[in-house]
Amino acid sequence: MKDENSNVNLLLGKSRKKIDAIDEKIVALLSERQGIVENVIEIKQANNLPVFHPAREEDLISKRRLQAEALGLDPNFLEDIYRTIIRRSRVEQSATMATQGVRSGAVVLIVGGKGHMGRYFADCFTDAGYEVRILGREDWHDVDRLCAGVDLAILSVPIDQTPAIAHKLAPHLSADAVLSDLTSIKEAPVKAMMEAHSGPVVGIHPLFGSTTSTLDKQIIVATPGRDESACQWVLDQFTSWGSILLTSDAREHDEIMNIVQALRHFATFAFGRFLSQKRANLSRTLEFSSPIYRLELGMVGRLFAQDPSMYYEIIAASSERLELLKEYLVSMEESIEIIEKGDKSDFQDEFQNIARWFGPFSDQAMRESTYMINKLIERF
Repeated sequence: MKDENSNVNLLLGKSRKKIDAIDEKIVALLSERQGIVENVIEIKQANNLPVFHPAREEDLISKRRLQAEALGLDPNFLEDIYRTIIRRSRVEQSATMATQGVRSGAVVLIVGGKGHMGRYFADCFTDAGYEVRILGREDWHDVDRLCAGVDLAILSVPIDQTPAIAHKLAPHLSADAVLSDLTSIKEAPVKAMMEAHSGPVVGIHPLFGSTTSTLDKQIIVATPGRDESACQWVLDQFTSWGSILLTSDAREHDEIMNIVQALRHFATFAFGRFLSQKRANLSRTLEFSSPIYRLELGMVGRLFAQDPSMYYEIIAASSERLELLKEYLVSMEESIEIIEKGDKSDFQDEFQNIARWFGPFSDQAMRESTYMINKLIERF
């Protein structure tokens, strides 16, 4: 028996040494790859090219999947590895590109720059070499000096104050300064900025919070106002930081955000409020929970870990949003009526109607949520 164990240990030892040698080669190759990535960064910096190149990334992933299949490896496993490698590459590129400004020497004024998002973008523009000035509530006596020579003014103030602040600030800006904002609604702010300022205007909506560590693949919506060519350098700056830039007119933006933000945040708030009122034992429910419940509850808890005033502003930003929430409550009552009837076929019919409306997205959602669930299981 001892001889057999010795032979087994010897064989295992030889195999493990081979694995160690291969792992060393893998790490060395990753290091070599990183060196080439740094060359790519230099080229992109010199030519103001964006960090994110979706077509290139998907082509790379497709090739590696085909290679994996040919070698008898799980293509999903290889895709996971390369998604991680590509993500790390983008983050490295974004960190480097963040130190380069598209318009060297430009002056950026952030009104409300002491708030969370204001500070976030103040840091971004400062790191990129811009001269950044902050105009807070207590600084209006010095507004002329702060606005002198400004190339870009960004309003980072509460939604309901944005139109008034635009009218208050605009007279102090030069005619060629770009005026922008960061609010989550666009129709009223963009209209107010165009009324107040005769120069270039563009609405900006970052679809992320101030705790975001990198702008890599973070979505920013741009709403054109006036003189798009004069505003282009601002959008190019966001792109150079690795952001995904979407363009939308103000009405379309607000209609979509009514659902994506207001309705979703309200439903999350209402669910969390109900759990609180019921004094649900959260830790105990998690012991009994499936990964999908943990994921859903995690998103609820995430909301209540943040600034309540910000979420109130988002949910109650417009009368259209309030009307949508009322429609949602009516729909909830109708859904309860379906259950109260006690007719399983009615529920199944409604379920199938909704499934047909979702169409192919249901399959996509199943794949994406399964991926997230599996990652959650790996982590916890």
